[in-house]
Amino acid sequence: MLIFEKGKEGRGLSLFPECDVEVVMPEEKDRRERTLHLPELSENEISRHYTELAKKCHGVNDGFYPLGSCTMKYNPKINEEMAALPGFTEIHPLQPAHTVQGCMEVMKTLEEYLCEITGMKNMTLQPAAGAHGEFTGLLLIKAYHESRGDKKRTKIIVPDSAHGTNPASAVMAGFSVVSIPSGPDGCVDLEKLREAAGDDVAGLMLTNPNTVGLFDKNILEITKIIHECGGQCYYDGANLNAVMGTVRPGDMGFDVIHLNLHKTFSTPHGGGGPGSGPVGCKEHLAQFLPSVLVEGTEELKFRKPEHSIGEMKEFYGNFLVAVRALTYVMTLGREGIPEASQNAVLNANYMMQKLKDLYTMAYDEVCMHEFVMSLSDLKKKTGVSAMDIAKGLLDNGIHPPTMYFPLIVDEALMVEPTETESKETMDKAIQVFRDLYEMAEQDAEKLHNAPVKTPVTRLDEVGAARHPVLKYEFSK
Repeated sequence: MLIFEKGKEGRGLSLFPECDVEVVMPEEKDRRERTLHLPELSENEISRHYTELAKKCHGVNDGFYPLGSCTMKYNPKINEEMAALPGFTEIHPLQPAHTVQGCMEVMKTLEEYLCEITGMKNMTLQPAAGAHGEFTGLLLIKAYHESRGDKKRTKIIVPDSAHGTNPASAVMAGFSVVSIPSGPDGCVDLEKLREAAGDDVAGLMLTNPNTVGLFDKNILEITKIIHECGGQCYYDGANLNAVMGTVRPGDMGFDVIHLNLHKTFSTPHGGGGPGSGPVGCKEHLAQFLPSVLVEGTEELKFRKPEHSIGEMKEFYGNFLVAVRALTYVMTLGREGIPEASQNAVLNANYMMQKLKDLYTMAYDEVCMHEFVMSLSDLKKKTGVSAMDIAKGLLDNGIHPPTMYFPLIVDEALMVEPTETESKETMDKAIQVFRDLYEMAEQDAEKLHNAPVKTPVTRLDEVGAARHPVLKYEFSK
C-alpha cells in the first residue's frame, strides 16, 4: 500500500517550528487549481510505513549480494562517519576558496592517490557517475584530435563484450561506433582489431578485466595497435576492483580512464546512487580537463585548464563520495589496496572452482573478480533458465547475480562475490547453487514458480514492460 493510501483527514505531526517570517503567497495565476495531494499521518504511522518498506529491500547488510560487474561490496562505516563530519556537510559551493581549504585538500589528496593507483598524470572529480565519466573521457579524446586539426577521426572501437553505456557514450560524444567481436577465449580478436584500426579511428574503449571476468593477455598489443593508427585508448574502470594496486591502466598503455568511486572506492550505491565517476588522463590530455582542478601547497586554489572542455557538472562533483573514497584509500594504505583486489580475485576463483563440476563456465580458466556461467545446457536438459535459478536464489536470501549479461554468453549468470565476503558465506551460497541445480533436475516446476517466500512473487515482466503503470491515479 502506498503512503498516499494511508492516513485520515486531520491527522498530522509537528516536524517544523512555526513560521517566523511573513507568509507570501503567489499570485492567483500561479497557484494550483486543486489542492496538493499529501497524505495525513501521525509520526509513528510514517515511521512504520518506511520501516516496512526497508524490510522488503535486500542490500549488502542483509545477505550475499553477488551482482556481477556492479561490485556490491560491504562499505566500512568509518567512511560514512567521515562523510558526516560537519566540516564537510555544512559547507556551500559558493564559499571563497580560503574558507574551505580542508575540503580542497581532500580533493587534491584524493586526486593524487587515484593518479598513483591508475598510472595517470591528472584527475578530475567532477563527473557524477560512470557513464558521465565515459562521456567526459571521450570529449577529452575528441578535443585532443581537434586541437591537432585531425578531424577525420570519427570512429570509436568498442568490443562486443563492452558495457552498454560504452557505445551510448561514444554516440553522445559525436562518434560512430565500430563493434569488434571477441575471440573464442573471450578476449579481443586481434585480427579484427587490426582490420578496424585506421586513420579514421579516434580511439578504443575497453574494460580490462573484461565483462566476462578475464584479464586480456594481449592488452599491451591492443593498446599498441590503437596508438600506431593514431588513436587514443580509453579504460573503462568499472572492473578496477580486480586489479587496483596490482597493475595500473596507465602502464597498460591507456591514455584516459574513468573510475566508479561508488563501486571500487566505497560508497553504498544500490537503488540509484550516489555515484561519482572521476576521470584521469595522461599529460597530453590534461589541458582539456573540465574545471576545476585544485593546485597549490601553502594555499590551495582552483584552476581551470587552458583548453578545458568546460563544465561537466555544477561545481566540484559529488564531494561527500570523494570523502568516503579518500577515507577508504587511507585506511587500506599501500598494502591494503592490492590485498583487497587480490582477495576479490581469490573469492571469485574459489566459487567458480566449487561450481564448475555442475554449472557450465562460459570460459573455463582462471578468472579475475567475477565469472560467467552459461545455463544453456541446463535449460536444454531441464527447461530451467538462468532466470529460474536467479528467482530460486531469492527464496534462499541471496540476491541474484547479473542475468543475461554479457550478451555474448547465452543464458548468462555473472557472479561477483567481492573481497568482503567470508569463506563461510561463500560456502553457503555455493551449496544453494548446487541445491538449485539438483532441484532443476528433479522438480523443475518449483523453480518455474520461484520465488514463493518473498514479499512479491514472480512478476509478469513482459506485461510490466508493455503496459507500465507510470503514475498513481488519485480517487478524488
